[in-house]
Amino acid sequence: MTATLADPVSEVVAAAQQLLTRRTGAPVTLVDPVDLGGSGQATVLRVRVSENPFQLPRTLVIKQVRDATDESAPGAEIGGPSAFLREAASYQFANALATDSRPGPELLAYDLGARLLVLSDLGDASPITALLKHSDAASVTNSLMAMAQALGRMHAATVGREDDFAALLRRVGLPDSADGISAQISDALAVVPRMLADDLGVDDVPDALLERVARSGRLFAHGAFRAFSPSDLCPDNIIVNDEGVRFLDYEWGGFRDATLDITYALASFPGCLCHFDLSAARAQAMIDAWRSEVVGIWPHLADDTVLAAKILDAELIWVWLTTYWFLPNDHTRIAAARAHHLSVPRSDALVSRWTVLVDQATRTGDSDVAEFARRVVGALETKWEH
Repeated sequence: MTATLADPVSEVVAAAQQLLTRRTGAPVTLVDPVDLGGSGQATVLRVRVSENPFQLPRTLVIKQVRDATDESAPGAEIGGPSAFLREAASYQFANALATDSRPGPELLAYDLGARLLVLSDLGDASPITALLKHSDAASVTNSLMAMAQALGRMHAATVGREDDFAALLRRVGLPDSADGISAQISDALAVVPRMLADDLGVDDVPDALLERVARSGRLFAHGAFRAFSPSDLCPDNIIVNDEGVRFLDYEWGGFRDATLDITYALASFPGCLCHFDLSAARAQAMIDAWRSEVVGIWPHLADDTVLAAKILDAELIWVWLTTYWFLPNDHTRIAAARAHHLSVPRSDALVSRWTVLVDQATRTGDSDVAEFARRVVGALETKWEH
């Protein structure tokens, strides 16, 4: 992160000053912009509040989204108008939560027309990617369990509030709008069997498995354990500070089955090209940490068999989606995957994710899913000569 003085940065700072001045009714001056490295079409800056008539925090984070869209990334509307409006609604929704249940920064001001957000500054937090890569084993386990607990607290605090979120979406102009991931489910269901046949020679996907994947895809729209999710839970959007684990970037925020969130981490964050090895014991520790926060509202999840089956369903759709995103030789899409400490070649990422599916299916006793996933792992290893 480096201090910047580029004209586009100055324009973002000026827009934020005008917004805060209108909001407070007195001049606000922002200085010392630092580029925090926004993704896609976003400019994200940390600024210091020089004139502070209404006790604004000493530093703020401002985010502005430009007009262009990045259609190549997983979740097609990253950086576009719909993504910005969804993020604004998501932050408004999160603001209404108790502080210890709020998943990320507080929204202090926004301008829908300028596609501008002013957020509280979470400070010099550590990205979880660095903690997972460079910490000792006990610290890594603690970080993973803390992340799982933070997810669970957010889920428990938002159950039953989907109508409130829908009202906020309507208020910003997004009635009946699907988030960027769930909007791709139908295409992934149709296309992945052809990809497996054409690219890997796996040309006889059982009908029963296709039906199972379709059922798993419905977790996004009709899951039994629905709660709010920021949705883009790749590890570069997860930080740890003095207040615990926090989640950033809500462009895809919305309600979905909460098992999709905990499974996202178990499946090595399938929306980006990264990998983190989880032992069975460490994965179970994460599941138990998450379950401890939500079992009071979803008592069915106290049953290990029920939860294991739900985890398998969620892993199945995530592996299907990551294959849809990263198996093709789409260099633009691959390049759009953000690099961080856990980044790996796509060959390693895809092999590891299908291997995770093998392991979970085996533990759950689903031999059909396990056998098919083994076939795909073998075909991937042959393709890339692992």
